[in-house]
Amino acid sequence: MLKLSRLTDYAAVVMAQIARHPEQPHAAAELAEAVQLPHPTVSKTLKMLVRAGLLESRRGAQGGYSLARPASRITASDIISAIEGPVAMTECSQVGGDCDLAATCGVADNWQRVSLAIRTLLDSVTLAHLADTNPIKLPVQLPIQSVSLAAEA
Repeated sequence: MLKLSRLTDYAAVVMAQIARHPEQPHAAAELAEAVQLPHPTVSKTLKMLVRAGLLESRRGAQGGYSLARPASRITASDIISAIEGPVAMTECSQVGGDCDLAATCGVADNWQRVSLAIRTLLDSVTLAHLADTNPIKLPVQLPIQSVSLAAEA
């Protein structure tokens, strides 16, 4: 099964909570209570998101966590990459990927197209979309046919 880790799911939940109330900084304990997750898990997630540049952290009485940029400029891909690393289906699908079979496997080119289509889709979904309670309207057809790889360009 292809799925995101729980920590990535939690990161999206925490980021969406912050995005719904961007006017104020949020304490880790307050976020943990609001999203019903353990405080240590929320704290770990927040630190990873700060390290990735998606959140800012301020200390002090008026401190807490806030978005580093508007929710409309943070993508699902950004959140996933902050926790999981690069979005890629296979080793050869990621930049700098190292696969001994890439030259002979016969499927590397198509896996790269699939990975690029998935990244394109994830790049089109913003934190603002995720934070909205209305369903996201996704494209009916993935842009896999129109994908051009760097080697073709």
